[in-house]
Amino acid sequence: MKKKIFITIIGLVLLVGAIAGIKALQIRKMIDAGKHRVVPPEVVTIAVAQKSDWESTLDSVGSLVAVQGVVVSAELTGKVDRIAFEPGAKVKAGDLLVKQNTVFEEAQLRSAEAQVVLAQNNFNRIQELLKRNAISRSEFDNANAKLKADKAQADMIRAAIAKKTIRAPFAGRLGIRLVNLGEILKEGTPIVSLQTLSPIYVDFRLPQHQMAMIKTGDKVRVTSDALLGKFAQGEITAINPQVNSTSRNIEVQATLENSQEDLRPGMFVDVKVILPHQDTVLSIPATSVLYAPYSDSVFVVESKKDEKSGKVKKTVRQQFVRLGEKRGDFISVLSGLKEGDTIVTTGVFKLRNGQSVVVDNTLSPKFKLSPKPADS
Repeated sequence: MKKKIFITIIGLVLLVGAIAGIKALQIRKMIDAGKHRVVPPEVVTIAVAQKSDWESTLDSVGSLVAVQGVVVSAELTGKVDRIAFEPGAKVKAGDLLVKQNTVFEEAQLRSAEAQVVLAQNNFNRIQELLKRNAISRSEFDNANAKLKADKAQADMIRAAIAKKTIRAPFAGRLGIRLVNLGEILKEGTPIVSLQTLSPIYVDFRLPQHQMAMIKTGDKVRVTSDALLGKFAQGEITAINPQVNSTSRNIEVQATLENSQEDLRPGMFVDVKVILPHQDTVLSIPATSVLYAPYSDSVFVVESKKDEKSGKVKKTVRQQFVRLGEKRGDFISVLSGLKEGDTIVTTGVFKLRNGQSVVVDNTLSPKFKLSPKPADS
C-alpha cells in the first residue's frame, strides 16, 4: 500500500515538473521574441515651432450699461387718456408717449390767460398815466406786479399740462408697456423703459498693477454668446481715478458701437483691452503637448541612421517644456524648444521616447489663432 502511494507521489512530482518546464520554455521564448520584436512606426503629423507676433491683451469680464437709460414715470397724478407708443418701438427725443387727462388744467389755463389779458391792459393804461404824472409810482408798481403774478399763474398751469403730456426725454428704444388706458397714475408710477442702445457702455475692472498699462483711447474687443461668434469693438472712454479699497481694482468704461443692437444693457461680456505693443512668442499647436502632473512635454522629430540597414529613419524624442499663454489653437512655449524644431502635432499620447514614426500631414488639422467652429 505504501509502495503504491509513494509511486503515485513520484508520478505527480514528475508531472508537475514537466508542466513547469514546458511553461518556462514558453515564457523564455516569449521574452526572447519581445527582445527582438521591432515596434512598427507610428503615423504622425508634424509642425515646426516658429516665432509669431501675438497682440498683447488684458482680459476682464464686464457688464453692459446704456449710455442713456431710464424708466419713464408719471410726474403728476392723473388718468391716462391716450397711449401714443408701441412697446419695443424706436422713438425720437420729444415723441409723445402718454397723455393724461388735462381738462381741469385747460379750464384753469383759459381763466388765467383771461386774467393776464386784463392785467396787461390795466398795466398799459397805468403806464400811459404814469408818463403824464397822473398816478403815483406805487400804483404803477402794483399793476406791474399783478401782471407778472398772473403770467406766472398761467405758466404754472401750462407746466402742469406739459407734465401730464409725457414725452420721450431722449432717443432710444422702448420696452414693455406698464400702464393701461384709463388707469389712474400716481406720482412716480412707471410707464415704460427707454434705453439708448447705440452706442453702449461696457464697465469692467482691472487689477491696480495694470493701471499704468492702459489709457483712454485704447481699443477694446468684446465677445458674448449673444454675438454668435462675432465681436464688438470700441475704445476706453473713462478710467475711474479712484481704486476700490476692498478689491484693489480700478473701474474702466469703454464705449462700443452697437448699430445692430445685439448688445443690451445688463448683459455680461468678455472684454479684451488691446495694448499698443505686440509680444513675440514661440508658438506650437496646443495638440502637440502631452500634459502630465510632473511636467508637460512634446515629441521632437529627429532623423536617425539605422546602423544595420544604413537607412535614415525618423524617430521621436520626448522633450519637456514650460508653457505660457494659450491663444486659439496655439500655445506659447517659454522654454524647452527653439525656433525651427519639428514636433508631432497629433496622437502624442500613443508615442514613447525613441519610437520610429512616419510623417503624413495629409490628415493634419488646420490650426488657427482665431478658430471659428462651424457648430459653436
